[in-house]
Amino acid sequence: MQIIFTHNILTGTAKKWISWLVKALILVLAFTFIYRRLSNNEGLKHFQSLITNVGRVKAIAVIAFIVLLMVFNYLLEAIKWRYLTQKWAPISLWQAIESVFCGLTLAIFTPNRWGEFGGRVMFLPPRKRVHGVFAMAVGTFGQLVVTSVVGSASLLWFIYYFLHINQWLYIGFLTTGIGFIVLMLIFYFNVRWVVFLLNSIPFLKKYHRFFDVMKRYHFKELLHIMMYCLLRFATYSFQYYLIMHLLLPDIAMFKIMLLTFVFFFIQSVLPTIDIVDIGVRSATADKLFEYVTQQHIAVMAAVALIWFTNLIVPAILGSVFVLKLKFFDNNL
Repeated sequence: MQIIFTHNILTGTAKKWISWLVKALILVLAFTFIYRRLSNNEGLKHFQSLITNVGRVKAIAVIAFIVLLMVFNYLLEAIKWRYLTQKWAPISLWQAIESVFCGLTLAIFTPNRWGEFGGRVMFLPPRKRVHGVFAMAVGTFGQLVVTSVVGSASLLWFIYYFLHINQWLYIGFLTTGIGFIVLMLIFYFNVRWVVFLLNSIPFLKKYHRFFDVMKRYHFKELLHIMMYCLLRFATYSFQYYLIMHLLLPDIAMFKIMLLTFVFFFIQSVLPTIDIVDIGVRSATADKLFEYVTQQHIAVMAAVALIWFTNLIVPAILGSVFVLKLKFFDNNL
């Protein structure tokens, strides 16, 4: 009995040490990536010089509102996450907030934000974490559908308004775009088709109980989830409008929103890492906004500020919740 008891103590101690080492590694990686990007970010430096031309008080008010919108955006995401998990692993709103921000810390240095899945589901009971991955996939797919549908429609408008291509070629683009929009909506509201495809793959069939999590979301629930996605999309779109209007007040609102929606769509299909994609974001936005302005520095500064507000600040806040991660069991 004494030997077994001692062995259990040693095992528990080892697990605690491993847990703390992993947490420390996550924090070191996150802050190293953040420091390296912030120490050499030309966009933020440009923004500091540009606000002197628009008035410091006005700039501070706009930035404060953008920060509030960031908080509202991730509060919506936390509410959506709580809704996604309520069927099989109910969590409180505060737990949902903790997991969302923790996931953002891990997302900052992982390709395509994959770390966000791991950071978020670690706040669920151990036996429900794999279920959480597929539940989160439904919510992520919903956000992608909103971005793709609005972005595709905006891209068609962009082509018509700015490129003035051959009529028949545009009809081809229009047909393809409408078909893409319809398919995205059909697949989202029939997510069970994805489950059927996964279950049809022989070596994946044994995991059907996890895939079946996605089948438990019916049309009404999927519509509910999409409402959260739409609200989030509207929130961060408005952030871009506010900062673009602050720095480039001569550009009409509909042009800012049109180009912003296309920008989101392009960003959604580019594989990258959050912490390094500021260069990709800036280059993409600059190329798009060339159609309405030659103020390249202002465009890059605006993108840098939103990047900092929506990704860097939440990742820093989320580092607090990384310390609450439980890798082994609820007693550690």
